[in-house]
Amino acid sequence: MLNKKITKLIVGTNNKGKLREIRDLLPKKLKIYSPSDFNIKSPVENGKTFKENSLIKAKYFSKKTKMICLADDSGLEIDILNGRPGIYSARWSGKKGNFTKAMNKIFKELNKKSKNWKQKKIKARFICALTIYETNKRIISSIGKIEGTISNSIKGNNGFGYDPIFIPKGKKITFGEMKPSQKHKIDHRFKAFRKIKKFF
Repeated sequence: MLNKKITKLIVGTNNKGKLREIRDLLPKKLKIYSPSDFNIKSPVENGKTFKENSLIKAKYFSKKTKMICLADDSGLEIDILNGRPGIYSARWSGKKGNFTKAMNKIFKELNKKSKNWKQKKIKARFICALTIYETNKRIISSIGKIEGTISNSIKGNNGFGYDPIFIPKGKKITFGEMKPSQKHKIDHRFKAFRKIKKFF
């Protein structure tokens, strides 16, 4: 465990949307770096779980920079699709990160499962695994989840990734339709961060 508060770190992601959301969660006084500050590309993520991939990234960027790293691995699980896209959520968007393409792919997959899926509540969840890693040891990992359903169309321009098709439980609008301040109070990343914020 860390014996003192973290004052600077690298956030282990080259995803601009994810980096922006993590920055918003971290204390303003913290000195935050990203891999792009060091021209470091992302590692191969070959873990079998969100937690494993989070650790892979945290360890990789920490060793590359000799800094404490906070890394995130997150994605969308859809029950009727047997948990897909899951840990492959980013890869469904292709090399250029085309999430409109990825969301339409989900709609096609749902249509294969059930022609009238739009009349059903398609259960899904966002999962986020966060890992803090320092040099040669893992400090702490945490998991955050939020349950919800899949929208029958792409709605909203806020957030990133699959936000425009995910309706959190108890709400009537997608993450994509929410203001960032609304989303950040309830989403999976916030829930994961809440468990480790004592280190900052």
